Order: sequence, then structure tokens, then C-alpha cells
Amino acid sequence: MEKNNRKGTVLFSKYTRGEGIKKVLSISREDVLFELRESKLKGRGGAGFPTATKWTIVAAAKSDQKYIICNADEGEPGTFKDRVLLLEYPELVFDGMVIAGYTIGATKGIVYLRGEYEYMLKSLEDYLEQMRKDNLLGKNIIGKKGFEFDIEIRLGSGAYVCGEETALIESLEGNRGEARNRPPYPVNTGFMGKPTVVNNVETLASVPHIIAKGGTWFQKHGTDKSTGSKLFSVSGDCGKPGVYELPWGTKISELLKIVGAENTKAVQVGGASGTCIPKSQFERTLAYEDAATGGSIMIFNESRNMLHILKNFMEFFVEESCGQCTPCRIGNTKLLEGVEMIERGEFTFNYVNQLKELGRTMQVASKCGLGQSSPNSFISILENFKDEIFFQNGNGGTHGK
Repeated sequence: MEKNNRKGTVLFSKYTRGEGIKKVLSISREDVLFELRESKLKGRGGAGFPTATKWTIVAAAKSDQKYIICNADEGEPGTFKDRVLLLEYPELVFDGMVIAGYTIGATKGIVYLRGEYEYMLKSLEDYLEQMRKDNLLGKNIIGKKGFEFDIEIRLGSGAYVCGEETALIESLEGNRGEARNRPPYPVNTGFMGKPTVVNNVETLASVPHIIAKGGTWFQKHGTDKSTGSKLFSVSGDCGKPGVYELPWGTKISELLKIVGAENTKAVQVGGASGTCIPKSQFERTLAYEDAATGGSIMIFNESRNMLHILKNFMEFFVEESCGQCTPCRIGNTKLLEGVEMIERGEFTFNYVNQLKELGRTMQVASKCGLGQSSPNSFISILENFKDEIFFQNGNGGTHGK
């Protein structure tokens, strides 16, 4: 596949390795947090939690040890932008971790790397070793007496649920990857019971630019509620799939033109756990306040069967549910059974509506983000493509009311 990486004016703008670290060590921790607040940076993993708030809580915590964890468990179907950052822009990710360590008072950083990304482990380890030789990691970093910080990389085992921060922490501690009850939150009781910041790869990669160029510079890009730019992993029915940096607030229709998509019927925003948007809504904007996404953009043209797509998504969630909580364990199985009933034409519309209500219950009753978001595709595809799914294929069901 042809490589199509579009470089924007924020994340892929000019940056020299160590630049952000040198700048941050010349200012106070309070000044770092101020710049982050000015930038209005939100978590790029999908949740959109303000980064400055998370760092401030951990910075204020009293503890003999604190941790920075980089969530590189890029398991969401259709997402591959973190892989590009780690392979081609490691200076941004690792400098961001060092800056975070300085700001919150941590001495240890951990990269939780997706198991399928083991092939990049050696190059990342080599890069970290070079940072140590250049005094960008280790003791008294760049001559800053008393500032000690180092990074290690640990591999996951391919569990989708470990993309959720508390399940990730459980896995790091040697336990089965299952979400924890919250509260307490990782900022209070995280890795090994210590205050912990868990940030996505792209979030950390944004930090060095903010420190080097200023929070005000960063927030001039994007929208008021969604500042900066976003990396989009674009795949599916388009002429130029790849990773694109675009400002928040870009319309879906604009993105489709950029990537050479034609006869597009639907765009899945946010991966399998995201929302399926029909052609009538392509003027919506990619932003936290509208069509929010962790980065995955899947494009489907008129040749695609939306029911088959939905079945594929639901089979994935049934397979990946950790089974810990009933709404997710049983709910996803019931939703998949419903899709199969629709395929066979054995459904009633009353039962389909009950399944949608089940999905909404899962969104509020599931323990972690897997069960809370897995019904998104089910609900949005059935609502936005009901004519195709229920009638165009001669699939009218038993017409129960």
C-alpha cells in the first residue's frame, strides 16, 4: 500500500530532539502546567480528558513514587497512527514522557506497547539507549541536579480491553487484564498503588510542541473546544489511505476529498466502538463537540453491505469482552444474535427496538469503555441504515410491532 502521511502545522511541525526537555528544565513545574492549561490539550486516545487536569492532580499528590505510563496498546480496529509516531517520531513521544516526569515528580516511565508491535521493540530500545548516552534520560538530566527519570518498554499480549487504562495497569502488575472499579482513579491509586498518569501516545507527542512553542500557539489551531490538530488513521474505500494530520474542526466531507474517497455511503468515526455516519451527515465536523474520535476513520462505499459490517464489529466485541461484567459479557452476545436474526429475516421490529434499549443500558451499566462503547455501532448502523438493512434486501422480518 502506498504510504500517505499528510503533515500538518502542529504535531508534525519542526521539532528538534531534546528541545522541549531543555526548555522545561529552565522553567518551574507550575509554568509547565500553566502552558498545558493554556493549550487546552485533551487526551487523544478518545476520552478527551483535559491533560493539564490529570497532571495537576498527580503533581499535587503526596507519594514517594509516581509513574508516567504511555498507552501504546493501539488495539482499536482501524487505528494505526500511534505506530507512525513511535516509528518515525519517537523524539516527540519520549520527550513528552520526560517532560511529564519532571512536571509531576515521577522518576519512572513505562511504555505499554501493543503485543503485535513487538517488531518495533528493538528500534525503540535503541533509541532510549541513545537518549541515556545523550543525558536525556537517567540521572541529572541535562545537568538538572536531582532530576532523575528513565523509561522502560513492556509488551502487552494482544487483549483489546487493555487499552482501558485500569486494565492496562492490571496487566502491567502481572494480573489478568480486567478493568478496575473506579474510584479510586489511577491519578490517586494507579500502578503499584501509586499516583499515575496514563496518557495516549499522541497526547504525549503533543506536549513537547506545547512547551517549545507555547500553549497559546497550540490553541490557535483547531476549534475553541478542540484545540490543536489530530492524527487520523484513514482506511477503507478511498484512493489514499494513510495517516493524516488535520486541524480539529475539519468536516467529514473535506476529509473524504483529501483522501480521494468516491461514492461514499458511510464513515465509521472512532473505530469499531465509534459511530457510523451516513452521507446525509457528512458536513459534521471532526471535533470533541461533534464527531469525536480517537483517530480511526473507516470509509465504506456504496458496494458495502452495512449489516455485514455490523456483524463483523459485533463478532469482534464478543471475542474481546473480558467477561468480567454482565452487561458487556451477555449484552454483546445478545446484540450479535440480533444481527444474525436480522440476516435470517427472523426478527420483529419490536425485538430490534428492545435490542437498541439493551445497547443503551450497556452504555451506562458496563464497567469499562469496551462495554460502554461497543453498542455505538449497533445503534448507529441500525438507525442510519434501516431502509437498507430491513427492506432493500427483501428482509422485512415478521413485521412485529
